[in-house]
This record gives sequence, C-alpha cells and structure tokens, in this order.
Amino acid sequence: MVAVQKDYWYLLVLMMQLCFLKGSVQMKAPESKVTLKDGMILDCLCPWTGQLIMVSWTKKSLSKPVAVYHPQYGTSFESSYEGRVEFLKTTEMDGSISIMNVTEGDIGQYHCSLQTYPQGSWTKDTFVERAVITSPFSIQPDTKLVVTENDNLTIRCNHVHNEDDVELSEFNSRGRLNCSDAMEVSLHLTNIIKEDGGLYRCNFSTDAGVQSTTIMLTTLPAQDFRSLHHMLYVYIGGGLVGVALLMILLLTWLNRMKRKREEYRIKLHPAKRQRNPYDNGCVYDRMKKGTRSGARDKDIYVNFQIVRAHEKHKQRR
Repeated sequence: MVAVQKDYWYLLVLMMQLCFLKGSVQMKAPESKVTLKDGMILDCLCPWTGQLIMVSWTKKSLSKPVAVYHPQYGTSFESSYEGRVEFLKTTEMDGSISIMNVTEGDIGQYHCSLQTYPQGSWTKDTFVERAVITSPFSIQPDTKLVVTENDNLTIRCNHVHNEDDVELSEFNSRGRLNCSDAMEVSLHLTNIIKEDGGLYRCNFSTDAGVQSTTIMLTTLPAQDFRSLHHMLYVYIGGGLVGVALLMILLLTWLNRMKRKREEYRIKLHPAKRQRNPYDNGCVYDRMKKGTRSGARDKDIYVNFQIVRAHEKHKQRR
C-alpha cells in the first residue's frame, strides 16, 4: 500500500512538472561557430538560474544523441564520441562540452537542448567548421584529379631520380599505402566521401634533398556526376541536330541560288534555252490535219459505166 502511494505521488509530481514545462517559454540562444581543433569547447551555458533537469547534445548528421547528461543518472555518449567528450559543468546551469582527438567527421551542426526547472527549455546551435589555412602564396598542384563519391581511386607518386635510401613520408592516413617499390608510392582510397577531397602531398626524402609532389583531388556527388553526363548527352544531341538543320538550310539555299542563276542565264541568252521535244510532234500533227483537210477539197472520180455494162451482159444471158 505504501509503494502504491509513493508511485502515486511520483506520478503526480511528474505530471505537475510536465504541465509547468509545457506552459513555460522555450528560449533559443544565438548561433555560434567554432573552429575544428583538438579540445574545442561547444558552449551551452543557460543564462538564468534554476534546477537543471537534463542536457542533450545532438548532431544533424547523426540519428542518436552525441552526449546526454542527467544529474541523477549520469552521462551517455554515442559510440563514435565515447571517451572524447566531456561535460564541463563549470556552473549548475552549464551544459557545455569539450571534444578531444577531433577528426574531419566532427565537422557539422550541433544542437544543445538544456531542460531546466522552473524556466523551461533553453537551446543553442553551434557550427563546427574546418580551419581556414591562409598562405602568402598559392599552391599549384602538379596533378588534378576528379572522382565521384563511393568510387575507388589510386593516387600514385613517382620519384624522378634513381637513388638509394629513399624515405616515404606524409601521405593522407585514410586509405591503403603501398610502398612495395622504393621509387614509387601509391595510395588506394575506397568508398570515397566528400571529405576525401583536398590537396595531397607526397615527399621523397633522399641524400640529394626532398622532392614533393602535390595532387589536387576534387570529389563530386554521384547524383551531380550523373546529371553532368545527362546534360552532356543533351548538349551533344542538340548540337548534332543543330548542325543537321544548318546543313539542310545550306543545301536548300544553294539549290535555290543555282535555279536563279539558270533562269538569269536563259534570259540573257535565249538561244541556249532547251527546246521541248514535244513541240515537233505538235507541228507534225498540224501538218497531218492540214493534209486531210486538203484531201477533202479534191474531186473523186468513179467509173460507173463499166459496172452498168457488166450488169447488162448478165441480163442477156
């Protein structure tokens, strides 16, 4: 019976807190930006006083929370941040964290949600950005490569001179490095992602000095690459159709100009006009018709007397 009463009171207090938090105001702090570096601090300090209920950090690219802190139940971290994230807790309402052993994968948008009593919820967004490298001179890469995401690529670096005691150094740590040949080194990248793009440098250290080779790798999303191919085919097809139409128009114009020249030449030289073979036929017909009409006008003589004499001779017999 006592346990039931305790559960009742716990439930009642929880319902009161939820109702109070529902009616409280949710405040959001201005966004901030942090440069990616080891031990960077993501600030989440609530400006008012009260009782801290829970702090949660989430990242836009992750489905699970990065870090969660509860005064009673302790902390919980996402597997990739385990051992690298620490809650500072400089004050009672401080939910700031620090991240150590940072990588390129830590770049992104982080969201801090701090639940308090009795004021309610307080949130803040923090953007972790890559450090901008400023150089007094621009680096011109020796080789430029373009590859799509999720593809594989092998970057090769050859040493010009054939010398002994070659030391290979400074290649990107992501990928498989092949040093089977002392005069050649290759880096094989699999399932390339956007973060793999950038400037790669290969150094050959010998007794004669250091030879450096730079490769600029540009990554393109697979969808953009397919769209680029599709647009390329469309442009090629449109160009071929345009060339065909121009050829048809050119041939039509040339044929028309040829006919005009022929007509103009005939007007200048009537004797060169080709005669119609049917004109002689018409003349022949008229001549024939004229001959027949002339025969009608001539007299026709018949010797009727011979016929009559022959009939009389029959009657006498």
